[in-house]
Amino acid sequence: LMERKTHVKINRKEVMLAKLRKTCSCTPQKLKNFVLDFFPVLRWLPKYQCKEYIWGDIMSGLVIGIILVPQAIAYSLLAGLKPIYSLYTSFFANIIYFLMGTSRHVSVGIFSLISLMVGQVVDRELLLAGFDLNDDAPPALGDGSLQNDSLSNTTAFNLTIAGINAECGKECYAIGIATALTFVAGVYQVLMGIFRLGFVSMYLSESVLDGFATGASLTILTAQVKYLIGIKIPRSQGHGMLVITWINIFRNISQANFCDVITSAICIVVLVTAKELGDRYKHKLKFPLPTELVVIVVATLVSHYGKLNEVYASSVSGAIPTGFIPPKVPQFNLMLRVAVDALPLAIVSFVFTVSLSEMFAKKYAYTIRANQEMFAVGFCNIIPSFFHSFATSAALAKTLVKTSTGCQTQVSGVISAMVVLLVLLFLAPLFYSLQKCVLACIIIVSLRGALRKFKDVPARYHVNKMDTLVWVVTMSASALVSTEIGLLVGIVFSMLCIVVRTQRPRTALLGQIQDTGFYEDDLEYENLSTVPKVKIFRFEAPLYYANRNYFLKSLYRLTNLDPNVEAVRRKKYEKKEKQHLKKENHRTANGLSIRETTLQLVPEKIDFQTLVVDCSSISFLDTTGVNTLKEILKDYKNLNISVLLACCNPSVIDSLKSGGYFGRDCGSMQEMLFYSIHNAVLFAKGQK
Repeated sequence: LMERKTHVKINRKEVMLAKLRKTCSCTPQKLKNFVLDFFPVLRWLPKYQCKEYIWGDIMSGLVIGIILVPQAIAYSLLAGLKPIYSLYTSFFANIIYFLMGTSRHVSVGIFSLISLMVGQVVDRELLLAGFDLNDDAPPALGDGSLQNDSLSNTTAFNLTIAGINAECGKECYAIGIATALTFVAGVYQVLMGIFRLGFVSMYLSESVLDGFATGASLTILTAQVKYLIGIKIPRSQGHGMLVITWINIFRNISQANFCDVITSAICIVVLVTAKELGDRYKHKLKFPLPTELVVIVVATLVSHYGKLNEVYASSVSGAIPTGFIPPKVPQFNLMLRVAVDALPLAIVSFVFTVSLSEMFAKKYAYTIRANQEMFAVGFCNIIPSFFHSFATSAALAKTLVKTSTGCQTQVSGVISAMVVLLVLLFLAPLFYSLQKCVLACIIIVSLRGALRKFKDVPARYHVNKMDTLVWVVTMSASALVSTEIGLLVGIVFSMLCIVVRTQRPRTALLGQIQDTGFYEDDLEYENLSTVPKVKIFRFEAPLYYANRNYFLKSLYRLTNLDPNVEAVRRKKYEKKEKQHLKKENHRTANGLSIRETTLQLVPEKIDFQTLVVDCSSISFLDTTGVNTLKEILKDYKNLNISVLLACCNPSVIDSLKSGGYFGRDCGSMQEMLFYSIHNAVLFAKGQK
């Protein structure tokens, strides 16, 4: 028996006090390190290798900036906000992540999934406030006015500006909801960073995230169909939005605008063809083709000079102002309304950012700090919320483009922000005549990657059936119910799958590999030899309260012996035997002699004398697990069958000691516990 090391007991109170004193102390060096850690740019920017990095950063920054502009304008449809706010979001997110992020490559900014989640909250609150969700509703009667006086009781949104109460219309209320939601989500992320709650992301498995993204992509696609064909239907809210929207689409299909239909068809063909050619010849292209920008420029020119809005009533983006709106503090009363909605938004935003950061850090051989990433994405939400921006996250597609065009550091993010700034200051009004159906085409084509996940379902099913089921359930709930409910359903269902796996794990009787000291599953491998008078049982899960009964049933079924039933049989035999011995004469019972009757009552002979339990897959025992092992030890001992444990890890051994499995002084431990199955088998053979 190997001897365990004696561990020195740690005074946890003293350790906690020492850590607290160290944390609360303030020295110049500690303050300097705190600032350098909080703003990683101060560490790497002075070491920036200009000659080596600058051209790659400039090229990738320009390309991402060119991609950002049309995407930002397009994703404003998802968020239910004006395009100018999407441009603000893209600008501020790049600047703040440049200062605080630890990843060199991820592109943080506007993201379709986050925009959808923001848009759903905005639409709900607009509806509750009495506003019309129709995008083509009559505009407000001036800046800060309501749509009409009759709705003043339901649409009044009180703002306090410089101590004066004012009312604003639909657009003002929508961005107020979005900024309040973004601010609260950012606060959640910062608090998670302070309390080091990054472990929450562990509960979002790859299957949950993929299913969530795919289900949300179906919702995004559905929401854009009305723009593709130019019909006027209300924006659906609540659970079952996808189904309701499709019902409304088919009911109003006769009202389709043929100008929008033709434009959408042409744009989708051009965009998909360009994307496919770009994917096929990407190794020959130095940078991706700016197809979205070309499509937007051409479509805007055609719409302007063809007067598509005036002649064919095609819906257009409308006026996009230049410059910056004065900053404004998010409204506290709105924060209370969206506090619950901000939690899933904060978690999804953080998880996507950290997972992408870790993926590219591993690929390019550097490290990131997940906790600092939490702070970075948190402040990418908090600070921009004062400047009329909404929630952001890292986006895979733009990050891949960024790395493929030579990005070396986050200097490329500053270049991208400068491109967006150029549009904000000078070029934004040029997009007045841009059709909304063109923006919808850009959004739908950008979903190609997520929608292609359906093609991977058969391969995913062959790899792991349970993970595929998690993906299907999460995707279905996200699409058919709502994105937030879908995420919650995915998390809960994946946890239930883990519980089910531990409740009904694999169990097996082991046989010996010939001429070796190794043992394997008798049902899975050929040519294994059974050990005479010894049964070796393997249980491939922790033994705890939820799977106790399954453990016992499997053990009794595989060994073909239930000790409780066997004990009852023996008691019946002993009772009958005493009754027959008391009889004075040797008459026959039921036509049989006493000897024949006795033979009928004797239970079948047990074919093993030792049970070896392979504990190599039992990671832990709870109180119920320890009591279960004590129970089988006692029950089999009554049948003169020894129970030996093999391959227990130290935590299981400690649980057994604490539970009194080996007796008071653990004196019989050497005869009950073995560090390999073979040692236990040899010991059992020596007992015969």
